[in-house]
Amino acid sequence: MMVEKIIGILGGMGPEATADLYYRIIRATPVRRDQDHVRVIIYSNSKVPDRTGAILGGGESPIPEMMMAARALEEAGADFLIMPCNTAHYFIDELRAGVDIPVLNMIELTAQWFAENSPTTRRVGLIATDGTVRSGIYHDNFGRHGVEVLTPSESLQAETMSAIYDRIKTGDLETGREMLLRVAEALIEDGAQAVICGCTEVSLVLKEGDLPVPTLDPMQVIAEASVAIALGKRELPGG
Repeated sequence: MMVEKIIGILGGMGPEATADLYYRIIRATPVRRDQDHVRVIIYSNSKVPDRTGAILGGGESPIPEMMMAARALEEAGADFLIMPCNTAHYFIDELRAGVDIPVLNMIELTAQWFAENSPTTRRVGLIATDGTVRSGIYHDNFGRHGVEVLTPSESLQAETMSAIYDRIKTGDLETGREMLLRVAEALIEDGAQAVICGCTEVSLVLKEGDLPVPTLDPMQVIAEASVAIALGKRELPGG
């Protein structure tokens, strides 16, 4: 009999995105009763320093707090870890080096999913934090599949940051959504054939059907992949 794997969520970056990911995991699990759900351990560590600040220079490193939470999840029994924060994936190699269980790469899995499901799409727009944009993690992963990543103009990138930090993270989802819709529309005008919700706060407010092109949501990709791995329907990378 197959023993189900336990999902560990290294969360708190931010807390609402963490709750959203857990809800997506629940919804992605085929069940007839409570006992059919997979085991999930959540560490919502809201004390992790801002990832964008660390990437752009001068900000406190998030690694110590991330590592503490990752090790706590490992000790609690998690078989693998996922992170509902795009920007945090810039530090994934350091995090992986500090634990003995796999840490799934949401951005890599999203690029693979997109290449398999949209093989003719060659230009995508990215809505993400400055840290994620500057780090190039989406450009690198999608570039391996021959997909070009478009980013907003300087002024619209500033509006993106304001929507994420000043609106969505403070609970004003509706204003944040309106701001990000304007950014998405500009990316489409520039030639984007799909738009990536490249920040978990963006995933909270932009959904499939909101735009005239497909909306690519890494949070949904990682939720579905995690459930498949936990249920033994998909191999665990490095496992």
